[in-house]
Amino acid sequence: MHVKTMEGLVGARTNMNLLNTPMRVFKEARRKGDLATMERAMGYVGEFADKAEEYKAEADKGMEEDAKEAKEKAKELCEEAIQTRREEREKLEARIEENGSLSASVDTIDLSEEGKVLSDDRIELDHTGLDESKADTVKTPVTYTKTGQALPIEPSVSISVSV
Repeated sequence: MHVKTMEGLVGARTNMNLLNTPMRVFKEARRKGDLATMERAMGYVGEFADKAEEYKAEADKGMEEDAKEAKEKAKELCEEAIQTRREEREKLEARIEENGSLSASVDTIDLSEEGKVLSDDRIELDHTGLDESKADTVKTPVTYTKTGQALPIEPSVSISVSV
């Protein structure tokens, strides 16, 4: 936080707290009907209020300076990030040129052990043929009992509906 901001905030708060005493004196003098004391107390209230406004203006200036500094710092950080990205890109381009254009166009795949097993199974399926693999998977429909035994469904069951 900028020094002007801190000074302005502290000064404004202090003067606003100092306003309480003359206001209390003003209210007591009003209750008693003492006009001279009321006028004197309101003079002090006006002075403290004016000082509080001056400190508020100083705090506002300090906050503006803080905002300017923050913008400049953000701009510097952005420029640094852009510069590092440029350097990284140049290094990458130089490394690609060193390795040659042929290696840059070749892709490689690393398979885990699980992937190799799945790939081998897939190759075997391709060699057996699609019709043979379908024939193995097609089975006759069955019904399971409460005990878990499989019973074949009888195809001779016929249902007729008349309307």
